[in-house]
Amino acid sequence: MKVREIMETEVITIPHNATYEDAARVLYTRDISGAPVVDEDGRMVGAVSEKDLFRIMYPFYRSYYEHPESYTDYEERENKIEEIRLHPVRTFMTKEVITISPDSPVMRAGSLMLARNVNRLPVVENGRLVGMISRNNIYRKILKYHFEVE
Repeated sequence: MKVREIMETEVITIPHNATYEDAARVLYTRDISGAPVVDEDGRMVGAVSEKDLFRIMYPFYRSYYEHPESYTDYEERENKIEEIRLHPVRTFMTKEVITISPDSPVMRAGSLMLARNVNRLPVVENGRLVGMISRNNIYRKILKYHFEVE
């Protein structure tokens, strides 16, 4: 069985020129935990997850260690969120994203997910995002096919 056979082809994406606020709004309103970031030609340039959005609210390690006193007032830290609203998505997105080809075996996709501790993989063909495959897609298809579960 190939990834192409079970991948989802309607994928919610985030434009590469989006801001933190734009990305957060997409994830929140669509009730998803992450999305691929694509350029105007549909080429995947990264991904944004809730974890990426959460991480940017906190200081980078170096900044924290150089000025820890600046980060101990957590209410003030929460107010700093306003400052990151317009940060471009490219500054905090994950750039090295694990992807898979639509012609890869489904079990390879599952193996990558387990090894890399991810729940879904973008499906990329010739540099363009063509779909998404999740652990749930694989699990449900395997059960249906091999155990005749409806």
